[in-house]
Amino acid sequence: MKKNLLLTLALVILALPALAQMKKDGNAASQKAGAAESWIAAWNSHDVEKVVNVFTEDVMYEDVPFGEVNHGRAELRKFVASELEAVPDLKVELESSSIQGSHGSIAWVFSGTDKGIYKTGKTFKVRGASVITLKGGKISRNVDYYDAATIMRQVGQLPATTQ
Repeated sequence: MKKNLLLTLALVILALPALAQMKKDGNAASQKAGAAESWIAAWNSHDVEKVVNVFTEDVMYEDVPFGEVNHGRAELRKFVASELEAVPDLKVELESSSIQGSHGSIAWVFSGTDKGIYKTGKTFKVRGASVITLKGGKISRNVDYYDAATIMRQVGQLPATTQ
């Protein structure tokens, strides 16, 4: 009986480092899986600080279609505020996300009413993707790709396409 108990204790002691690593790996995986959801929830909160807090202090955030590049949280804060002012009912829906190591992508649908982009008062909806880099559980690099012409057509700034 004592021999079995000692053997069991020895096995538990030997297994502890592996269990701790599994927990650490699990936490890292859940942080990665949560990056896309945090990004979406922050934008949908319409709270500048909640959006900014998803990112590292030295973040680089680029909106490719409009040529906006923001370095650091101060610039990002201004960018986010301008986006929320331009599209006050902004909504982002998560389509999918994939994160491998510290790099990943977030596919999304962005919609709202154009109050400040072209000032048309019309609604739009566009699919896009963000390519991200994670550092310490936060996004350190974010590059957004989407078709600005889709928005322009929907708000009447470009002629509708015929098919």
